[in-house]
Order: sequence, then C-alpha cells, then structure tokens
Amino acid sequence: MRIDLHTHSTASDGTDSPGELVRNAAAAGLDVVALTDHDTTRGYVEALAALPEGLTLVTGAELSCRVGGVSMHMLAYLFDPEEPALLAERELVRDDRVPRAQGMVAKLNALGVPVTWEQVLRIAGDGSVGRPHVATALVELGVVPTVSDAFTADWLADGGRAHMEKHETDPFEAIRLVKAAGGVTVFAHPGASKRGRTVPESAIVEMAAAGLDGIEVDHMDHEPQTRARLRGLASELGLLATGSSDYHGSRKTCVLGENVTDPEVYGEITRRATGAFPVPGTGGI
Repeated sequence: MRIDLHTHSTASDGTDSPGELVRNAAAAGLDVVALTDHDTTRGYVEALAALPEGLTLVTGAELSCRVGGVSMHMLAYLFDPEEPALLAERELVRDDRVPRAQGMVAKLNALGVPVTWEQVLRIAGDGSVGRPHVATALVELGVVPTVSDAFTADWLADGGRAHMEKHETDPFEAIRLVKAAGGVTVFAHPGASKRGRTVPESAIVEMAAAGLDGIEVDHMDHEPQTRARLRGLASELGLLATGSSDYHGSRKTCVLGENVTDPEVYGEITRRATGAFPVPGTGGI
C-alpha cells in the first residue's frame, strides 16, 4: 500500500480542488490519501463525492499551534468535524487569518513591495487566506523566484520583516481537543529548520506524555540525518512515525506520494480513531 497522510487543496492553500486532489492521488498510484487543509474541513464534501474507486480518503486537518513562542503544525486525523469545542477553536484560528494577511500586505507595502490585498484574495480564491497566498503574490511580482524563497527572514518567515503573528492553538490543548473529538494527532514536520525556529525535543517529550500519537518523520523539509534522529526519538517515546508529501499542488515542488507512511502505522492510526473512519472510493463523479 502507498499511503500519503498530508495534502492540501484549494480549501486552504493548495492549488488542486478537493476533487482534483483525490483524482490526482489515484493517478499517482496512491491507495490512501489524507486531506489535511489548514484549520478547515471545507474540502471534505467535494473530495468524498469525487473519490475514485480504489482510493481511500482519510479526513483530517492541519492545526496551527504555538508553543514556547515557536509556531508548529499539528496534523489531526479522523476526528468528528462537528464536535463543538474543536470546531470553535478552528473557527477562531481561521477568523484571525484575514487581519493577519492584511497586516503582512501593509508591511510589504512599507518595504516598497507593490502587493495588493485584491491580488492576495484572487490567489486565495475560496481557500482560507494564509502566508502561502502572500508568498505567491511575491512570486508573481518577481520579488522572489519561488514560494519557498518567500519564507525567509527577509520576508515572511517567523520573525521576518513582513511577518505577522496570528492566533494559534496551544498544542497541548489541540491534543486534548482532537482526542475529545475522537481523532489522532501527529506533529507535522517537526525538524523543518529551514522554515524557522523548531520546537525543542523536550517539548515533544512533554507532548508525548500528554497523548500525542506520532511525529511526521519522512518529509521533504527533513534531511536524512534529521529523519534518523526523529525516527529514533519516536521509538524512544513510543510515538508513531509517519511519512507524507505535504502536497500543495503547483504551489510547492513536492509530488503526491513523495514520502509515504508504513501500512502498519496507518493501521494503528485507524484503530485509535473513533470520531470518523477512512472512506473507500466507489468511483466518484
């Protein structure tokens, strides 16, 4: 089985619609794909309606968190999307995305970059507006060559010249909320140092004690030595070790199935979940 547990659609900051994403996942030879848009589950209905035969969909989300002044992302799988407390927290995070992005546009303007709010909204479309949309605007204007190049201290990285803070969930609260909604939690790309400061391993130890289920080990932003270190840490702490593409369509260079999760790890995730269950495709529309 080929299992990719981290992808994004136009419901947040990907460039494939949810329907296109699942069709592309099947074409890429995946057996299982997780839809994990940022702080939203809006893509579920379209993805499920278009799900090709032979492909299983895992519903999820990537939650924006912060601990010790460091931003981090928490992948949440197979939770009840209508559970009130988790739903309210996701809405709180999403509601803060617009003023944050507007603040980044204002800072860029002050730096002499002629980005406009209308440009960012056009790029975001129906998705939850976020930094990748602002980064894409910088690419369009020729300020940086790629989206990844916008995530530096010069521009949009944490602490960068045009960075703006936003509401982010405490990860220990995220773990509690996701578990209460019947879901499973995996710390996304914990060693992605090229994105900025990373969470110290001591905090991962504390999260494991608080019920964290796993850490994403095989990821495009993890060098081989980082993967080896994280795999060892997962073993020490009794955490699941996952692998995923973090696919965003054409917004990033990674491809579906670039990194995958071991079937036994996937099976354990599904065994732990009680809020929702993987959905096998029946042919789609």
